[in-house]
Amino acid sequence: MKHSASRISASRSPRRTAAAPAATAAAAVLALAGLVATAAPAASAAPSAAPATRTAATTTANAAAAPDIPLANVKAHLTQFQSIASANGGNRAHGRPGYKASVDYVRAKLDAAGFTTSLQQFTSNGATGYNLIADWPGGDPNQVVMAGAHLDSVSSGAGINDNGSGSAAVLETALAVSRAGYQPAKHLRFAWWGAEELGLVGSKHYVANLPSTERSKISGYLNFDMIGSPNAGYFVYDDDPVIEKTFKDYFAGLGVPTEIETEGDGRSDHAPFKNAGVPVGGLFTGASRTKTSAQAQKWGGTAGQSFDRCYHSSCDNTSNINDTALDRNSDAAAHAVWTLSAGTSEPPAGDTYQNTTDVPIPDGGAAVTSSVNVTGRTGNAPSALKVGVDIVHTWRGDLVVDLVAPDGTAYRLKNASGGDSADNVQETYTVDASSETANGTWKLRVQDTARYDTGYINGFSLTF
Repeated sequence: MKHSASRISASRSPRRTAAAPAATAAAAVLALAGLVATAAPAASAAPSAAPATRTAATTTANAAAAPDIPLANVKAHLTQFQSIASANGGNRAHGRPGYKASVDYVRAKLDAAGFTTSLQQFTSNGATGYNLIADWPGGDPNQVVMAGAHLDSVSSGAGINDNGSGSAAVLETALAVSRAGYQPAKHLRFAWWGAEELGLVGSKHYVANLPSTERSKISGYLNFDMIGSPNAGYFVYDDDPVIEKTFKDYFAGLGVPTEIETEGDGRSDHAPFKNAGVPVGGLFTGASRTKTSAQAQKWGGTAGQSFDRCYHSSCDNTSNINDTALDRNSDAAAHAVWTLSAGTSEPPAGDTYQNTTDVPIPDGGAAVTSSVNVTGRTGNAPSALKVGVDIVHTWRGDLVVDLVAPDGTAYRLKNASGGDSADNVQETYTVDASSETANGTWKLRVQDTARYDTGYINGFSLTF
């Protein structure tokens, strides 16, 4: 219901300019508490906030040193993949005998090393596909670190870089876990996906059939797709800040500069996990895009040429590998697995996630949102979730404020009230969110239900 003009003339002048917020108790609520995640508000609101950040200190502090992954071992697996393709029509594609032979080869290695393996079947294009899952015994089953790669090739070739390289590195990392008798704090799971080349079919099937309670236990998924490109670049996914920092720090220690991966963003098997709210990261050495002069100066190789000229071609064979890139990326994979599984990176109680990007609130208009993306937690949100709200507005009674959980459930924080003529909403609300999965995108939704007064969301925080 719109307010009458008589209320305005009696008690306030219309269109007062919202004042800059003073330091208030709400500001303390919005202060960072050791772990911060920020996310962009809705597109209809304000410009994007800075990417989410959270410290990796607790992750790396207790990390055991990962072993060196022998390049010769990784290349031996590639030789086997090439032999399998050569004996089966030249490829290892979904639905072809070369793919199942590749699965059998990897599984035999893992079974012999003491892993618990399982095959997950699915159907695509009228043919049976397989995901191979391997669990290393031990570790906290409520905190799972996964590493994976797609095992299938396109039908036109053996797929040695795409993606024998990632598959071999993940396999050799898993075998290194066994050789070391590694007993991490977190549970380790490795995966080889089928039918990636047909649209991430295998990984989508896995995530879709994983109960939400099991998805919430995955503290990170690491993806390795094309990590030995002959004209290699060094690209790191920027999806989860802890995983990203883990890889970047490793390469910085080698003196190898990195760039954010953009060519295949969302086009490999990390995407279904990311879409389900699982923290993801990974490595990539480039596909069909052209290496720039600046990149050639930074990494070597040939400017003006594709990172992989044999991408999705018959020449993607064992000659189509950069040994240095394959060696570095295999070692980086092991480093990340050891680092991220060694100790808990679970944010302790009391940590705060916040977004401080201003979001204008339309006068008497549609609702707007400010979002925070919560990652790396296990289980559900607390029964006393603290919601810090800092809204600058010249007539707070106009405002309806809700907290919206990742599944879309709305929790009313504040109703509109015509008699509430005070400025601003700077409160800390307590919400019983124990029925909600903690990880995911949470939103503060605000609507101005009447005309003549203006404001903006100044900040929004969640304290677990």
